[in-house]
Amino acid sequence: MMRPLAQGWSELQAFDRTLQLLFVALLFVGFIAMTSASVEHAAGRYGDAFFFAKRYFLHFTIAVSAMLVMYFTPLVVWQRSGWLLLLLGFLLLSLVLIPGIGREVNGSRRWLAFGPLTLQASEFVKLFVIFYLAGYLVRRRDEVREQWSGFVKPMAVLFAVTMLLMLEPDFGATVVTAGTAFVMIFLGGVKLGQFLLVILSCVAGAVAMVIFEPYRMKRLTAFTDPWADQFNTGYQLTQSLIAFGRGELTGVGLGNSVQKLFYLPEAHTDFVFAIFAEEFGFVGSVTILALFAGLIGRMLYIGRFAERTGRQFHAFVAYGCAVMISGQAFINIGVNAGLLPTKGLTLPFMSYGGSSLIVCMAMVGVVGRIERECRGSHGH
Repeated sequence: MMRPLAQGWSELQAFDRTLQLLFVALLFVGFIAMTSASVEHAAGRYGDAFFFAKRYFLHFTIAVSAMLVMYFTPLVVWQRSGWLLLLLGFLLLSLVLIPGIGREVNGSRRWLAFGPLTLQASEFVKLFVIFYLAGYLVRRRDEVREQWSGFVKPMAVLFAVTMLLMLEPDFGATVVTAGTAFVMIFLGGVKLGQFLLVILSCVAGAVAMVIFEPYRMKRLTAFTDPWADQFNTGYQLTQSLIAFGRGELTGVGLGNSVQKLFYLPEAHTDFVFAIFAEEFGFVGSVTILALFAGLIGRMLYIGRFAERTGRQFHAFVAYGCAVMISGQAFINIGVNAGLLPTKGLTLPFMSYGGSSLIVCMAMVGVVGRIERECRGSHGH
């Protein structure tokens, strides 16, 4: 018993130091930001200012367990079971849509309840899609590069996943999942002409979705000029921009945000970055951006390292995880700053959301494992 424990501990100590420091820093800052942003809301709704902070620790415990499982599981396990994970993903996305099983919040069916824990199916499907696609791109490498069929097959799978996501509806998860898949397929060596054709058709589809859904159209028009209707469609964005403005260079100080006092809805989930910017100012915001850039850069570096050691599956998984996290961070921060239309998408490691935290930490665990295996084979 002691020997496997000692072996596991020594393996854990070999976890990539740079990756470790960056994600621990993000977790630490994220916990402070989320707790500060949620205090008033939690006190008003639950009579306990630290309600969300306490719930966070339950999620955090599960997330650490998920990260360790991923770190200690050889990549070959995920390579062999990619299609099984994809089937599990389809099952989860289907269960969510069944009344009585899937939980509805604010008109969207995205959650499955397991006792005190509520999990968002789409978060887990993002990781499953990365594993499935990485395996496919390695198995069908020549077909992907030379034939239409090699490109069409994963597109059909992706189309089925996005259709289920849109039925929830979860436009944010659809965009991030599809975007990550496109980048992975592009890195897999698909012909540029085929790739551009599909990208253009997807853009056309997205435009159609916005035009034919009145609430999305409202969001888009509100985004172009939020002050035109600042107490209705432009409300969230104008309140977010006020938070940024109040923050100035160094912020109003931890806990001193005015915007979190019921002015900015979902301050601890979708708009946690705006509250952080108000409390820590431009300096704090740039620090967060630097931490994200460092983490994503390190993940991409590990992916490149895996590629150089001839481990294609490892490389695709590392690239997929990096693109997924960077995509979510870019969209969330872009929405907060008014660069993108309002979209309900969590900020990795920072927003309150158990599923997001679990999956993001699982991704860090996988990338840590990739670096470990590649370093072992490289003789460092």
